[in-house]
Amino acid sequence: MTWKIEQIGKLPKLNNPVLIEGLPGIGNVGKVAVDFIIDELKAKKGFNFFSYTFPHSVFVNEKNLVELPSIAIYYKKFNNNKKRDLLFLAGDVQPIDEVSSYEFSDIILDICEKLKCKEIVTLGGIGLQTVPKKPKVYYTGNNKKIIKKYKSSHLSDNLYGVVGPIIGITGLLLGLASKRKIDAVALLAETFAHPMFLGIKGSKKILKILNHQFKLSLKFEKLEKEIKEMESEILKRTDELAKVSKSMKLGNKFVKDVNYIG
Repeated sequence: MTWKIEQIGKLPKLNNPVLIEGLPGIGNVGKVAVDFIIDELKAKKGFNFFSYTFPHSVFVNEKNLVELPSIAIYYKKFNNNKKRDLLFLAGDVQPIDEVSSYEFSDIILDICEKLKCKEIVTLGGIGLQTVPKKPKVYYTGNNKKIIKKYKSSHLSDNLYGVVGPIIGITGLLLGLASKRKIDAVALLAETFAHPMFLGIKGSKKILKILNHQFKLSLKFEKLEKEIKEMESEILKRTDELAKVSKSMKLGNKFVKDVNYIG
């Protein structure tokens, strides 16, 4: 098996849950946003994922111990039955080759079906050649219904011609979800296309949209402090993985550079 899945305890029955994906990508826009929400809502870990297709490296943490790269699904169960519960897909890495990306996306969709999750939101960045002062947030989806649902003055649906293919889990989840009749939308914030740049402004805009859409009551005054704490660790891991990726062999080809888009 390419992927190993570990369920952490017994999950509660979730009320019409929505999956929000925020794996590393350009500017780590989605990762910063999802990591902050998980921390703010004190979401619990539901699943761990491991794969031999991960980068062949480990991280050294603040306790001087090693950690393998990880991806996990967290969940937040609200006491209010009228409020939809949330699932969060977060981690240190994305699958880096085509086959494992498709396999992993299908695994996530299997879990969505098992948990009766009928809606997915993926988060990512649009890489620009300069740092945007006021980054725009664009959105697209796998059907007109979900586009209409997320229509907002804070979002632009004029994405055609602005970006090329949406690469990685951020894009694949949308495409593969349509085959299972699961509504899916991507929120993509403009950011600077440099591997060591953290797209904080784009993350903030996405967080405000999610906060309004799902009534999360996020405390944005804590965001600056949280980001400063996350920034050095995220950038350190991004730099380490970028160096490892340069020497990784995929199939019969050596990859000179790997950039996550989405």
